[in-house]
Amino acid sequence: MSKIENTKAIEFAFNKKNYIFMGLGVILIILGLVLLAGGGSEDPAIFSEEIFNFRRMTIAPVIMLAGFVLEIYAIMYRPKVTE
Repeated sequence: MSKIENTKAIEFAFNKKNYIFMGLGVILIILGLVLLAGGGSEDPAIFSEEIFNFRRMTIAPVIMLAGFVLEIYAIMYRPKVTE
């Protein structure tokens, strides 16, 4: 037997689709963090209601949650095996 016949194909834990889903999940998480930022007051003695707006309280957490769910899906995803 030659060396070529004895070697097995290297199988990675994730394939290309997994990495694409992971990248999209990271992008969603970063987007959520960007939407969450800001809203502070220039003067620390003055309270700003801007920190409680709809974008920071609703949209950003939902986008971040979607990113985390996509990350879990990317880790759990297995392509169908066709033989």
